[in-house]
Amino acid sequence: QVQVVESGGGLVQAGVSLRLSCAISGLRFDDLAMAWFRQTPGEEREWVSCIGRSGARTLYADSVKGRFTISRDNAENTLYLQMNNLKAEDTAMYYCAADPCSMGWVPSPLDFKEYRYWGQGTQVTVSS
Repeated sequence: QVQVVESGGGLVQAGVSLRLSCAISGLRFDDLAMAWFRQTPGEEREWVSCIGRSGARTLYADSVKGRFTISRDNAENTLYLQMNNLKAEDTAMYYCAADPCSMGWVPSPLDFKEYRYWGQGTQVTVSS
């Protein structure tokens, strides 16, 4: 049984940091390309960042580049998103997404349809 569980969200003031975690079980973690997406009510799901199987390749949305860092610990089967200098516009439900891939990552890593496994999300609220 596959489980994808995010944690680490909360209500914070602008300028502070949060670290999101995503624990995955039931899949071979080393085979997974993974990503973080976020969504606010009434809006489409927005890609935030993605990471390849080895962790060597990462991509970031322009809106978070320089403030967010994605990483993975293959020994702990956990994906992370370090979020620094948070802004009110970062307020959203954050979702972890994963998919096994034979290459370094999925063909279109920014496309949510590429990822079959999703968590329930963790809410991040940033007050200005």
